[in-house]
Amino acid sequence: MDVERSLDLLWRDRTEARQATRGRKPKLTLDQVIATAVALADAEGEATVSMSRIAKELDVGTMTLYTYVPGKTELLDLMVDSVLAARDLPGPGETRPDGWREQVRLYAERTLAVFRKHPWLRSTSMVRPVLGPGLLAGQEYLIAAVSDIGLPPRKAAAAANSIEVYVQANAAMSAETAQVERETGQSTDAWWGQRSVFWEKYFDVDRHPAMTRMWESGGYEADACEASDEAFSFGLERMLDGIEALVTPRV
Repeated sequence: MDVERSLDLLWRDRTEARQATRGRKPKLTLDQVIATAVALADAEGEATVSMSRIAKELDVGTMTLYTYVPGKTELLDLMVDSVLAARDLPGPGETRPDGWREQVRLYAERTLAVFRKHPWLRSTSMVRPVLGPGLLAGQEYLIAAVSDIGLPPRKAAAAANSIEVYVQANAAMSAETAQVERETGQSTDAWWGQRSVFWEKYFDVDRHPAMTRMWESGGYEADACEASDEAFSFGLERMLDGIEALVTPRV
């Protein structure tokens, strides 16, 4: 992978405009190539994305694409950053929700939505992230949300990182659910319904008393989607409670 070339493409809006050259006008733009690749991954999965397939979709020769992007690795970086940028989080000086907790909730909601819309995003590494404007806009927004609530700088950075990891982990799980349902044509509730015999024939209430009590008291009454959303919101709110407790004077 050509790291410098990849970064140059990711931050193409900041590079100096290339001098106009004589000759034929390019048939495509890089944004068209990225949008086509994203649409293909959304419809059929990341594995279907190849330079030849994208060229076919755009009705150009495969070698033509290499004048826009060096290869699939760099293209995937551009795809990831493009969909992250679509969160459209308020930037510096732009209107934000009132209160840091509402700001974090907005980050969580839009991140979850983008993973659900683009399930293939779950397979990308956030350990070695794509250092593009879409990713950094999210991090800037999140750090700004927690940097002025009274935490020391290192704790504020840790809080932002903890929120980011929690949200992305849950968003990736949600994306996996969407992807599996799409690939199999079967909902998660239907999958569990097919296995109802497990609870009747194999589940041992004596070995799982806590689970049994939870079931009998109605703790598992929600459907899969509702339970997932409840767990996500519950965990996020408790995390925010914990952060807030660090800066709220004890009475």
